[in-house]
Amino acid sequence: MSLQDEMAVELNAVAFAREKLGFEPDTKQAELLATTAPQVILNCTRQWGKSTVTAARAVYEAWSKPESLTLVLSPSERQSGEFVRKARRFAAMVDSKVRGDGQNRCSVMLANGARIVGVPSREDTIRGFSAVSLLLVDEASRVADELYDAVRPMQAVSNGAKWLLSTPFGKRGFFWEEWEKGGADWKRVSVPATECVRISAEFLARERRRAWREEWYRQEYLCEFIDGDDCVFPRELVERAFTDKVKPLG
Repeated sequence: MSLQDEMAVELNAVAFAREKLGFEPDTKQAELLATTAPQVILNCTRQWGKSTVTAARAVYEAWSKPESLTLVLSPSERQSGEFVRKARRFAAMVDSKVRGDGQNRCSVMLANGARIVGVPSREDTIRGFSAVSLLLVDEASRVADELYDAVRPMQAVSNGAKWLLSTPFGKRGFFWEEWEKGGADWKRVSVPATECVRISAEFLARERRRAWREEWYRQEYLCEFIDGDDCVFPRELVERAFTDKVKPLG
């Protein structure tokens, strides 16, 4: 590869994924890799490949920013470990000296000092981190609101990017709140299964027929936020019952 090609790879995460990692992203994955938005919400179907594309982006972040820290927050240690293992395989393609950081069990450290660290969603595991360059909240709809509140200040100085990644889990929690009410500060990317070239129409038809509830299918594959079973009234109905036009009694 010529020096000019090397420079192009350095400036383009999509080219980096293709040339360095051997990963050929689809159109939506390329859009996600290339974004420079500081806050991203990915609302995607199961089995779309979000772990692969975000692992590629995490390695690009580490490779292009020496001494940087990418923090991956997942609902469980197993999920964090799976993500870091995928990132480690990618990192080994661009750096022969990849190793753990010596402090965190789920971690990858490149020769340039950049780290990718995976942590489960427990407050005692995340309080010590700071200056996070890229924050990835995986399966965000299953992460507790208080954990999300705990990690946000970690970027107060670094002004790093923040990505929330998940399939919906009802109209609840910060993932739904940011998607619905977070305003223009967020870049929103939605990928239902019907737009994923790797999921066949035949498979989706079978899943829809066997689904124990239509709402389950719409949530898992069509990326819809559905009211939970514990809701007596739909959330929209409850919200319409409140108004600021009537003065409170007393």
